[in-house]
Amino acid sequence: MTGVSSSTGEAAMGAMKQAQIERMAKPPLSDAQWDRLTAFGDPQDVAEGEYLFRAGDLDYDLILVDTGEVQIVRDALSWVGETVIGTMGPRSFVGELGLLNGQGAFLSARATKAGRMLRVSRASLRLLMAEDDELCDLVLHALWARREMLRRGPAALTLKLVGPRSSRDFLSLRRFAERLDLVHTAVELPPDGLDALADHDIAPNDLPVAFIQGEPLRRATPGMVAERLGLSYQAQADEVVDLVVIGGGPAGLAAAIYGASEGLSTVLLDAVAPGGQAAATSRIENFLGFPFGVSGGDLIGQASLQALKFGVRVYAPCEARELRSSGDTLDITLTDGRMLRARTAIVTSGAAYRTLDLDRWGDFEGAGIFYAATPLELRQVLESPVVVVGGANSAGQASLFLAANGCPVHLVVRGSDLGTRMSSYLVDRLLEDRRIEVHTHSHVVGLDGGATLERVSIDSVGEVPARGLFCFIGAEPATSWLGELDRDADGFLRTGTDVSVQSLQRWQGLGREPLPFETSVPRIFAAGDVRRGSMKRVAAAVGEGSSAVASVHRALAELR
Repeated sequence: MTGVSSSTGEAAMGAMKQAQIERMAKPPLSDAQWDRLTAFGDPQDVAEGEYLFRAGDLDYDLILVDTGEVQIVRDALSWVGETVIGTMGPRSFVGELGLLNGQGAFLSARATKAGRMLRVSRASLRLLMAEDDELCDLVLHALWARREMLRRGPAALTLKLVGPRSSRDFLSLRRFAERLDLVHTAVELPPDGLDALADHDIAPNDLPVAFIQGEPLRRATPGMVAERLGLSYQAQADEVVDLVVIGGGPAGLAAAIYGASEGLSTVLLDAVAPGGQAAATSRIENFLGFPFGVSGGDLIGQASLQALKFGVRVYAPCEARELRSSGDTLDITLTDGRMLRARTAIVTSGAAYRTLDLDRWGDFEGAGIFYAATPLELRQVLESPVVVVGGANSAGQASLFLAANGCPVHLVVRGSDLGTRMSSYLVDRLLEDRRIEVHTHSHVVGLDGGATLERVSIDSVGEVPARGLFCFIGAEPATSWLGELDRDADGFLRTGTDVSVQSLQRWQGLGREPLPFETSVPRIFAAGDVRRGSMKRVAAAVGEGSSAVASVHRALAELR
């Protein structure tokens, strides 16, 4: 029997997957499907050379090509000419995933043959997704497949991120782009490559730079890029949504998906990007339905797509700074001063990473100190020795992921027994892996290096070389901005029957006690890591987020 090398097999699998994506990107439509699809559009006669939408348009439509032909074009940039991405003929539609998440157009659509076309507005597209399951699946698959194809081609130059590899600001920008699944290119500059910036009228203190449609955005932040791309929250006159979910981790995504799928107008806010700590997990092996494990990034990516399918309006980075009850509505004030009004809210703001009280910790955050172990962080350490701190599952999963990708690992655990807080399957694999050295009853006591981390001191073994320190020592609930809500001594939100007696006095007028997951203020709920008594597991967070929506419906019924 002739063997097949693993690399040959992987290449064949990759080619099959690519062919499948290409088929999904241009689905054939039956007469019945086309008739139902065109019923959502407004007809327009288009002349040859006319643009249906242009790159940079913040509001544009799905284009149905009845007759004629349309080219999809990446406009000329300051350093490269125009590129034709593809051509769509009769009985096809033009658009990609940005239509669902509110992102502005980053490509242009130009008619190369005159014909009859129909415009489907974003509102009509959401209606289509809600009313026709067959068309919804067909269109969603096509939009997703096109996004997958675009990220690997010339379209990725429409958002080009440039910065030093060791820059925490550049890492933050890249994490934002990857978490939001933006089509982009990231260029890491080596320390000796900064002089070349002068040829582009860019100074080192301008970094990181985001080139959006070829125009430089100096000292770029995720918020600045989101604003330019149309991804930041824009208040609509007198709008009051049924549900605002504050925090885009597993609990928040589950709450938003269940709320929107059950007919509630739903907004999801996150201070960074959807995913929370789950998106930073390299491998989740005990989540229902994934016998071979799933990366946090893949799980969150699929959940985010599901949220868009049901019409959730996702805004990030978008941080809430105040949540107050105002009669029959709730006022959510954002850090930029903008305000949302909602009938109900679910707080799923999770927790902030804990740090070690060590000299130079702030110097090395993003320049050697990380709170996640994903392919993005892996690229920063490049098969170099690393230190992982923590004794729970996330630290064990990170150690195995880093070791499997060529990094010798020192795992530093404060306790004396790995099995105290870590699943037994992880303990067994860690102890069997020769690339991982486990130090129990140990502490990190020092950091050293130049511009980036180079060495870590461990009290039980002394100084060890380390290109990265991955910190998984827990987190503190992100509730300091919620002064009106009842919290326990550690800051976690009390909900349901756990709300203190003193806080229950305000409920007498309603004639009831707090509902499950309801906080001390009526119609404000909490789920996931931020809630007192939660299990602090991905599956539990998903369950809490979806279950909280049942209480939301009961609270909304009181307003009718």
